[in-house]
Amino acid sequence: MRWLCALVLVAGVGGDTPFLSAEAPGAKAEGLSEQAPLPTPGFHHLHLNSTNPDAAIDFYTRQFSTTSKGTFAGQPALRSPNNVWVLFNKVATPPATQPQTAFWHFGWHVTDVHKSMQAYIDRGVTLLPLYVEEAGATVFTSADTWPSTGGTLGLTKAGIADAKAKGAKPTFGAGFAYLRGPDDALVEYQGNMAAERFNHVHMFQDQPFCAQIWYQTHLNVPVRQNANQPARTAANCRVDRGPDKTWPALEHTGMYRTPGVTSTLFGDVSIFWYMNPGDTPAGPTRGHLMDHMALGVQDLNAWIAKLRAEGVRFLEQPYNVGEYRAVMIEGPSREAIELVEVRPDGKG
Repeated sequence: MRWLCALVLVAGVGGDTPFLSAEAPGAKAEGLSEQAPLPTPGFHHLHLNSTNPDAAIDFYTRQFSTTSKGTFAGQPALRSPNNVWVLFNKVATPPATQPQTAFWHFGWHVTDVHKSMQAYIDRGVTLLPLYVEEAGATVFTSADTWPSTGGTLGLTKAGIADAKAKGAKPTFGAGFAYLRGPDDALVEYQGNMAAERFNHVHMFQDQPFCAQIWYQTHLNVPVRQNANQPARTAANCRVDRGPDKTWPALEHTGMYRTPGVTSTLFGDVSIFWYMNPGDTPAGPTRGHLMDHMALGVQDLNAWIAKLRAEGVRFLEQPYNVGEYRAVMIEGPSREAIELVEVRPDGKG
């Protein structure tokens, strides 16, 4: 059976946000560059492997009340209110979560992170503690420790010392937090947002700035230039990992958060990238818990021609997902990306 879809967002297909040009490996082939660029795809799905898809769907509908059970391509699926679907492929043995691939976790917006946290505790959901410093206590949401500064999501050891010296207090408001989902899935919930919905995939890239250029060049993603960062091209996209780990973190030793790229958008789903925290390049995502993500496009043949001309690696040639045509390509850190052809009205 062909790989089927997982988290499907068809809203936002064909967004009209302009994107900046950048020199990059595999730039548009001669002739293609003279044509109008294809519209940026919408986020179409995140494929999850599961030993028990029905139980997984039941779990998510209980924890995220705006979701509901449905079907996509003839398979049981989870529907999110922003037209995102989660479709599970049934596997005989627990899907791999190690070694780490480019996919780290996926997440939801919630309207009140503390109310959600208490509801999960009451239901017996496994919550993952965040270490507030290397030898310190833990909290279940980032809002319950020292606030981060400078636009980052964590503090270095020096930053923690400064927060202590100044008597900084937690906000106890909006924050990010994690729970353990079916099949050992790492799921982030964050609030306080206007509405509950599936909203992001967080990834590790071997070189985040080079990955940003790859997505811009090959998938026509708009690039939002960070005023605090130099413009990145193929000549300067490779950088060293930041020297300092930060907290709060899922590991007591902290985590690297620099360099990072935020808010790469496909429709209203964000793709966030931190640099690979390990010393080994990311392995292929196929067969892991988070098997692939997919994007919705309206002219698959045009995308196939563009990507072939640019030398992008194809993992699978055109095939059918139910009534829809699709192909599978490989991203810069060996993440599998499916392109699914949707109708002009965005349905798919």
